[in-house]
Amino acid sequence: MTVTPDTLQQILAAFNRHDLDAIMAFFSDDCSFDFPRGPEPWGQRFVGKAQVRAALASRFRGIPDVHYGADRHWVSADGARGLSEWTLTGTTVAGVNITVRGCDLWEFREGKVTRKDSYWKIVEPAAPPPAQ
Repeated sequence: MTVTPDTLQQILAAFNRHDLDAIMAFFSDDCSFDFPRGPEPWGQRFVGKAQVRAALASRFRGIPDVHYGADRHWVSADGARGLSEWTLTGTTVAGVNITVRGCDLWEFREGKVTRKDSYWKIVEPAAPPPAQ
């Protein structure tokens, strides 16, 4: 299978449906997923379809209305790498509203995702204006 920007749009659509079966159909058996947060410089890494699926299920439970929009996608000429930019919105189970820009760096082999590396902007409260 040839990977195109439309492939990445299809993956994103499966994420927006929270359709784990459809999402995982795009991933290779030996895939990995690097979450944007975690105990290591690369965040938290999940390896293999079972771990990746469990991590995504946890994301959907933690942000039940998570949605990826305002997206753009690119794929390298050889189809081995891709990039997706998006805005993630949602509300955590604790009631915290989230709106962040982020991106995924993708790697592919034989049309399947072998690596998904996610990055999110860190949103901080605006600094108070300087004292007069």
